[in-house]
Parts: sequence; structure tokens; C-alpha cells
Amino acid sequence: MFSTWWAKQPGYMRWIVYVLLIIGAILLPSESVANFMSPDTDWPTLLFFPIGGYILLAIGLNVVVGYAGLLDLGYVAFFAIGGYTMAIFGTKYGWNFWEILVVGIVLSALSGVVLGGPTLRLRGDYLAIVTLGFGEIVRITANNTDYVNGPNGIGGIPHPPSFSEYTTPDSFPFSTLGLAGVQPFKFGTLGAHSYYYLMLAVIIVAIIFCKRLERSRVGRAWASIREDEDAAELMGVPTFKFKLASFAIGAAIGGATGVVYAAQAVSIIPTNFPFILSATILAAVVMGGSGNIPGVMVGAFLVAWIPERVRFLGEYRILVFGAVLVLLMVFRPEGLLPSRQRKAEFEEGGGGMGSMGAEVGGKTVVAEPEASR
Repeated sequence: MFSTWWAKQPGYMRWIVYVLLIIGAILLPSESVANFMSPDTDWPTLLFFPIGGYILLAIGLNVVVGYAGLLDLGYVAFFAIGGYTMAIFGTKYGWNFWEILVVGIVLSALSGVVLGGPTLRLRGDYLAIVTLGFGEIVRITANNTDYVNGPNGIGGIPHPPSFSEYTTPDSFPFSTLGLAGVQPFKFGTLGAHSYYYLMLAVIIVAIIFCKRLERSRVGRAWASIREDEDAAELMGVPTFKFKLASFAIGAAIGGATGVVYAAQAVSIIPTNFPFILSATILAAVVMGGSGNIPGVMVGAFLVAWIPERVRFLGEYRILVFGAVLVLLMVFRPEGLLPSRQRKAEFEEGGGGMGSMGAEVGGKTVVAEPEASR
């Protein structure tokens, strides 16, 4: 199994793989890749959103669902809060993108605390219903608030400030890769390459942050809560505090995604943040391998890419997309790239979902009668 092999690799080998993956991600917008991956859509734009946006949202939701085992169906609310933070502070107060990014992360994290404070004493389906309601409250509030122009939304959102006018030369190797004439540090109306690289930078920071958390005392507390919250509390783990932290951290990453998205979109409206987006990101997390960052990234990539790749099928592309999801869940219920711990939980029959109420059938162990022992 890949996860077992990877765990045995020395540190230098892992760093080599990390560097190669980052280089591959930087070269991903090339035209040679686009010809296969997205023949009917602008590939760099697709890489920025939905692919890049879904991956970053999935990393954030994985903190809540994969690490702490809490079912959040209103995650799109934090994405919306980040987007409207960028829109309001950028258009009404003239703030810089980087200032707004920090404010958006903080406001989204506070929103996670506000939501989690009164609701995280609930579990399973009850928590899911409350979070779903929170997501709808945010969208409906934006739709009925004149300050943010209601259903018309906010337009004229400023772009991030450009770092440089540098343009890649029209020579080898850029010409061969189809990346000649790209301005990776200039943020304007045209050209999605720079926005993709900005999203990529945020994704890398989020991965590093979440991996450090996963291996820390906080990550171990989340794992104990996910597996058995009552047992964790009896062992002295302050479960409410750590669940609240997972909501705040997941919300902060969702808010950062919203800020970056709004900076490229120029205008946002409430219909940009429907409930189906929360369900889609949750599907990506579960399909990819809940609790494993590489897995949720692969799941988010497939969820965003498959409908675009089969766009030539017209309205039937959603049918194909749904069929792929069903087949994956039938044959890989633990996800495409589950962690070793989560795979073991599935084999034991608990599903590894903690209080999510998503237990699956596993091996049934029948105790022998006392007289036959």
C-alpha cells in the first residue's frame, strides 16, 4: 500500500517528492496539459476555480470532518464570509488585498467560533442540520441586505496588487511547455495564470499548517474525539475546546478561499454560495479519503475536473459524474487515498467517521459460548 511505503521513506526522499510535486503544480497550466485535461474550457481559469478553490476548501473541511469527525453541511458559509469581506473592504473602504486576506481569515474564524459555541454540544445528524441552517442563513441574509446590494451582489472588486511586470520569455523551455508570455506576478482582468499561482501558494501554506496540526497534540486530540468522544472526555481531553478549534481553523481556511476567489471574480452575488457547494466539497473529502490531505486533494480535483472534462456530453455530463461517484463509493468506501489509521477504522466496521453517523459494515466478530472455551 502506498501509505505504508511512504511512511518508510527517509526525510530527504520525502522532500524530493515535495519539490517535484510543487514544480509539477507550477507547470500544470501549460498548453500541452490543457489539450487533454480541458479541451472545451480555459485550463488556467479552471485550475484556479473550481479545481484550486475546491482543493483549498476540501483541505479546510477536512480539518472538521476528517480530523475531528464533525459533520458540517454549511461550510459554504465561511467561503461566503471571506468573499464578502473582500468585496466590502475592497470596494467601500479601499483596503489592500493582503490586509483584507488577514481580516477575512480572522472574521471567518470568529464566525466558526460563533457557530460552534452553541452547537458543538450536538452530535451527528443534529449538528449537520444546524450547520446546514447556518449556511442558508448567511446566503439569505446576503440576499436580503441592502448594504451588500442584495441579490445584485457587489461588483468592481479590486484585484491584488501586482508584484512585477515580469513576463516569461518566448524561448525554450517556456515555449515548449506552452507557458511563454505568461506574467505570473501581475494580477489583472485578463489571464488566470497569476491567480492560479496565488491560489497554489495559499494551498501550500494551508497544507503545511494542517500537517503540523495533525502531528501535534491538537491532532491527537482530534483523532481521539473522532474515534470515541465519550472515551476521550473520560481520559481528560477537553473535547468541546478542541472541537471549537477545528471549526475555527476550518472556517479560517474557507474564508481565505473566499477572499482569493472574490479578488479574481471581480463581482459576487449570493447565488455563488449555494448549499450544493457544501455537499460537493463534503463528497470530495469523503471520496478522496477523509483525514488524509493527499486523498482529499485528489477527491477535490476529480470532483471539479470530471464535469468539465465530459462537457461535450452536454446535460448528461452530470449523470456521468454522479455515476463515477457512486462507483467509487461502492468499490472504495474508505476513499481513494485513505490514511492507514482511517483504513484500519473502516476494516473494524466503525467507518472512521466518529460522531458523523456514517458507520459502515465491517467484519462481524461472533463471541464463542463460554462453555466451549
